[in-house]
Amino acid sequence: MSQKLEFNRNYPTFKDILLDIKSIFLKNSKTIHLARNELKVIEIENINTVVKAFRVPNLLNQFVYAYIRKSKAYKAFHNATKLHQLNVSTPEAIGYIEFFECGLLKESFFISQEFPYDFTIAHIRDKQPSYKIKVLEDFAEFTYEIHKKGVWHVDYSGGNILVKFDGDKYKFSLVDINRMKFFEINLYEGLENFNKLWFNQEDLTTIAKTYSKLANLNEEKAISKILMYDKKLKDKILFKRKLKGKR
Repeated sequence: MSQKLEFNRNYPTFKDILLDIKSIFLKNSKTIHLARNELKVIEIENINTVVKAFRVPNLLNQFVYAYIRKSKAYKAFHNATKLHQLNVSTPEAIGYIEFFECGLLKESFFISQEFPYDFTIAHIRDKQPSYKIKVLEDFAEFTYEIHKKGVWHVDYSGGNILVKFDGDKYKFSLVDINRMKFFEINLYEGLENFNKLWFNQEDLTTIAKTYSKLANLNEEKAISKILMYDKKLKDKILFKRKLKGKR
């Protein structure tokens, strides 16, 4: 079995750790997420890290990720590096490693520093706490700022945005960043980026008002746009669910 790895030069000792990551991961029991991929919090070299083990791809994608496209672990590492260069918050990338067998990608891992946070944006959507308006306004400002920098998080969903209260302001950090795009964003079209959050109309309106003010957009048009993008995606997903339910 062969390997390919890269690591943050600020963490030189992690080269050997990456080579042994399968054993380290297996011995640790602190799983914080288990679905398609598994995430564990592991203390390594006195650093609290999050290690993400990506699911082994199907046979076709084992070939694709080996020869045609970059792997999710590669993208997570390089997207994190790009975000830090742009001064956009995401847990600091430490390194990634890919394991190949017979020329095909099998297992892959990505390591980052743990980001201490208070809750995710999904908490605001689901619990509707008394302080939600301040969070939504700060979140709209954060999104506007990253859009100005040309950052588009494809999976901009509730669980992928970490929130931490810092002084008198809420701070945000992006995770699950293997699917990112970097391009000049038209700010009316930027309102589409909120459609995977599944907020209600009231919360989306709060976001649109703050975003439009910062971006110097027409408020009514911004509200109309954000609600249109939200409804379009929800209708599409609900339609697919109905089709599956009939089978």
